[in-house]
Amino acid sequence: MTIDSMIDNIMDSYETIGGINRNGAENFPNRSNVVTVLSHLQSLIFPGFKYEEGIETGNLRYITGTHVNQIISMLTLEIQKALVYVVSSNKGSCESTVTAIHNSHCYKLAQQTVFALIENIPAIRAMVQKDAQAAFMGDPAARSVEEVILSYPGLEAIVVHRIAHFLHNAGTPVIPRIMSEHVHGKTGIDIHPGATIGESFCIDHGTGIVIGETTVIGNNVKIYQGVTLGALSVKKHLQDKKRHPTIEDDVTIYAGATILGGDTVIGKGSVIGGNTWVTESVAPGTILVNKS
Repeated sequence: MTIDSMIDNIMDSYETIGGINRNGAENFPNRSNVVTVLSHLQSLIFPGFKYEEGIETGNLRYITGTHVNQIISMLTLEIQKALVYVVSSNKGSCESTVTAIHNSHCYKLAQQTVFALIENIPAIRAMVQKDAQAAFMGDPAARSVEEVILSYPGLEAIVVHRIAHFLHNAGTPVIPRIMSEHVHGKTGIDIHPGATIGESFCIDHGTGIVIGETTVIGNNVKIYQGVTLGALSVKKHLQDKKRHPTIEDDVTIYAGATILGGDTVIGKGSVIGGNTWVTESVAPGTILVNKS
């Protein structure tokens, strides 16, 4: 078989199988662009920590403005793509023609979302600072909050989740999942953007943690590596139901614990020991250990 014929076969597969993501607003978002936007957002949250930027007192506003403008230009287009794709896929869900959607409505919605995200950056920064402080106070090995910011994968996963969760709540399709799966690949921590997480959340070590879409976590919660907050059933018809547990304030969950089910509530101040399997609610103040 010649090279030309091999290329022809690949081209034929594009026609018969699909799976092509061309440029333009009518196509799926670009993962690389979303990851680039995420780096700009992380730079706004922790200036000078993640990337070499030469920050001085006199140029901080310029650097901040550069990040903001890059986010506006790139993220608006990627969200527009996601909105157009969803509307185009759900035929009959919108009375506008696809062309009109491309040119106006979805772009305006995308721009509004991006502006709202940027406006919310100070609030996200305040939340993340509390997360960093919680990790510092909860880990004897941490020597400073700055060390946590620079090197702890748990905090990086939380930062990305705070961003992705905002976009998820704003109704942005696809983009939040790209962000969460990107940081999942980096850290081994899988937090669905739909999960609701309160203040001062601490992930220690972190590898292998799974937090499902409808999980609700209160304030001052600490979890260790290998914890799963998951569903009892993964049947598709349950996708709009609460499938994942609720973790109330001041709970600690040790390594390898598995907590499942949308009706499962771990009461305030409880401690869930390592390698436990929990499918029923636990009263506040309970210490639950695996005795096997």
